[in-house]
Amino acid sequence: MKIIILNCGSSSIKYQLINMPEQQVLAKGLVEKIGLDGSRIKHNNETGQEIIIEENIVNHQFGMEAVLDLLVSKESGSLQSLSEIDAVGHRVVHGGEDFSGSVPITDEVIAALEKNVELAPLHNPPNLEGIYTMQRLLPNVPQVGVFDTAFHQTMPEHVYQYAVPYVLYEKYKVRRYGFHGTSHKYVSARACEILGFDINKQKIITCHLGNGASIAAIKDGKSFDTSMGMTPAEGLIMGTRTGDLDPGALLYMAEKEDTSIKETSNLLNKKSGMLGISGISSDMRDIEIAAEGGNHRAKLALKMYAYRAKKYIGAYAAALGGVDLIVFTGGIGENDPETRKRIISGLEFMGIKTNPEKAGIRGKETVISTTDSKVIVMVVPTDEELMIAKDTYEIVSE
Repeated sequence: MKIIILNCGSSSIKYQLINMPEQQVLAKGLVEKIGLDGSRIKHNNETGQEIIIEENIVNHQFGMEAVLDLLVSKESGSLQSLSEIDAVGHRVVHGGEDFSGSVPITDEVIAALEKNVELAPLHNPPNLEGIYTMQRLLPNVPQVGVFDTAFHQTMPEHVYQYAVPYVLYEKYKVRRYGFHGTSHKYVSARACEILGFDINKQKIITCHLGNGASIAAIKDGKSFDTSMGMTPAEGLIMGTRTGDLDPGALLYMAEKEDTSIKETSNLLNKKSGMLGISGISSDMRDIEIAAEGGNHRAKLALKMYAYRAKKYIGAYAAALGGVDLIVFTGGIGENDPETRKRIISGLEFMGIKTNPEKAGIRGKETVISTTDSKVIVMVVPTDEELMIAKDTYEIVSE
């Protein structure tokens, strides 16, 4: 079964064509800067051939039409015709309380997603645009929605509720939802598969560290708690997001700077985090170079980042009543040994011992703890596209 996986952002489309159940990636690519100057498509087929097309991509439909043309191209295509496409799997950021798992896309599902736009105004509209576009381009092909929030719908009520008047939850569903669920689900399951463990008997802490970052506490295969909340702004310090912040400080800053709600949101989500602290970049690599050069704010940003992650790991170990396995994933978690070292350092009291020969690994499935470590620590590269493909395959095959 050939499945197209789509992750539509406001100005981008990340895609893969995967043959299931063989898990064979036939093609993948990225449509960048949709509706902006310098738009282009970077496309790779199964032979490794890379094609870069620079053209004016005015909207998502135009971008997807160009992608489909590439997939059936005589020069670089992976398909003889579009009739070979059996299903489309969509990453959808926010499913609210409506979805606790992946579902076939129906008119009712689309209506629920449109209702949830106010919960994720930056993410759900482009996700929906991807669905609308594929309905027009491939009207007879089944589509499946896979939600970032769905995995965390198993959080207990006392974990997901905020201490605000309960009527606000009843009226507006103000509560913690969590994100990166597809990644947390994949790496926890993959880690247990590698180790030969039964995930239903494990206490796992997964650390998805990238420009957006979150940590999840997973008990017996189910999400028990996670660092992101109603929006992705809560929790860890991120590339440009504050993470946890005293709401009183937020009100104080907004009053002093005389900022609107929109301007304040922009401050919290796009000007804060590692960028705001360091004043250099939101990219960890740039900050580490500056820190090595003696830049105080860069050093401070790195310490703050590691401390916040360390604090969550300790809190979740307490919440779970112990921990068997800690998994690092995401662009930083997979590829930045120094950040992992800063986070793990000081957790020796939990019985964690890292293997110096393995600690520097980048981007490979590896156990980086010693054989006598009481807690296993691993690096597992995430594969959200494969997780979406698996869910889509299972649903369409029913």
